[in-house]
Amino acid sequence: MITIREMTIRDYEQMIELWKSIEGLALSNADSRDNIESYLDRNKGLSYVGEQDHQIVGTILCGHDGRRGYIYHVAVHPDCRKQQLGNKLVQTSLEQLRKEGIDKCHLFVLEDNAAGNGFWSSVGWEKRSGFYVYSIDV
Repeated sequence: MITIREMTIRDYEQMIELWKSIEGLALSNADSRDNIESYLDRNKGLSYVGEQDHQIVGTILCGHDGRRGYIYHVAVHPDCRKQQLGNKLVQTSLEQLRKEGIDKCHLFVLEDNAAGNGFWSSVGWEKRSGFYVYSIDV
């Protein structure tokens, strides 16, 4: 049985191993232990893990800027897919965002991530167009 609980930094080693194993999930320096710890501290109660037999088999990083929510690293171990875990993680985070007064949430999916794009479309998320995302390392 898979249980969902709030993510803590103690989960980091298992999370990073799961993330590295997921095709289409891009990692960067922003995913260092220190950065994830800071993110979790700033966004308490919004990120979750799915756990089975003391192993993390699903994750969602979620936060907000006071106006919009953002979801990162929704990942489900391939052996645990088709059990609605990804959807349960997303719904849990969205409910917490609503409780904090956030009424819109965004996420980023790499263009060539067919599995990710298929998942988000299948659960009702709308692909946006008409703008570009720009980034810079600081």
